Amino acid sequence: MTSESWKLGGDLDVARVGYGAMRLTGWPRGGRPDRDTALAVLRRAVELGVNHIDTSNYYARDGVAANELIKAALYPYPAELVLVTKVGALVEGPDIALPSSEQTGLTPDGLRRGVEANLRSLGVDALDVVNLRMGDRGHGEASLAGPLETLLRLREEGLIRHLGVSNISLEDFELARTIAPVVCVQNAYNIANRDDDPLVDACARAGVAYVPFFPVGGGFQPLTAEHLATVAERHDATVAQVALAWLLARSPNILLIPGTGSLAHLEENLAAAGLALTPEDLALLG
Repeated sequence: MTSESWKLGGDLDVARVGYGAMRLTGWPRGGRPDRDTALAVLRRAVELGVNHIDTSNYYARDGVAANELIKAALYPYPAELVLVTKVGALVEGPDIALPSSEQTGLTPDGLRRGVEANLRSLGVDALDVVNLRMGDRGHGEASLAGPLETLLRLREEGLIRHLGVSNISLEDFELARTIAPVVCVQNAYNIANRDDDPLVDACARAGVAYVPFFPVGGGFQPLTAEHLATVAERHDATVAQVALAWLLARSPNILLIPGTGSLAHLEENLAAAGLALTPEDLALLG
């Protein structure tokens, strides 16, 4: 990995390529590694310089939970390790059929329970960063003001160090910054899905990290950008590495959290930090 880093909230120094733990659980659906491999991936990530791990108490299926794996693999945590968690609207279950304002994860009680569940399962007294996840359906359907104010009170209680927001619009971002100090935004974004370009730029101007999920596609978003294979061949790299390198080149405030249950894939992802795309590459990728 390169030495490039970003200070979350001005005090948490994180490498620009981190790790997302969701894939270790197979949540909400899909395959997952066995427990020994999952623990090995987490330990190897930290050995290779990862000090930003994205997780959530939500990431659990059939008795396999991301937070439990992280604690088993890495506790007591290295002093420089930053654990970023998430509370709020779920992506599966009965809540998603309700309006955002009625989803239990976004109520004051639901948010407190979410924060406390992350504290317990990670074995910490305070969470480094908590992202407020808003609902998927029409981001503007419910205001994030009430839920964010709830998390701000929990921050004032000392349970949270920094706040972020997820699944939001540019208008939501502007509103959020009038309510609380926001250190990061986590939305879907990659080389083939650039709808958030204005939000990426707004975050950069504000000194706020932008953390894309699905950075190399995934879920229901296959990566189909033109010329990726051509650029990958030029650098003897994979298409995924080029997609990650493009994100790093896109803006200095972009932090990556690619997830994998494979040791080999982990090392490929981290190696993308050292892939320097040329001006010609970037022009070809558009």
